Amino acid sequence: MSFLQRLFGKSPSTSSEKSEIDGGQTEYKGFIISATPYKNEGQLQSCGVISKTVNGETKSYRFIRADRFTNLDDAVAMIHIKGRQIIDEQGERIFE
Repeated sequence: MSFLQRLFGKSPSTSSEKSEIDGGQTEYKGFIISATPYKNEGQLQSCGVISKTVNGETKSYRFIRADRFTNLDDAVAMIHIKGRQIIDEQGERIFE
């Protein structure tokens, strides 16, 4: 049945299933990392936003990782770790 729903444009999941959860923010090297996990197939999908004000303009970069968690605290902690890793590897290039 879910195959037919997807085929005709109806998602089998509810709208609350895909809504992001506010997991809080941390500051790292002048960037703000916001944890925004969302429910996906009964688990929390790793998702976050890295933002920074550059030349008076706030720029943001959304990242989603394959990691899924059953516990919100674990998901948020990992999202902040992944955000710091992205900043360390790419810096402001993520906004290009």
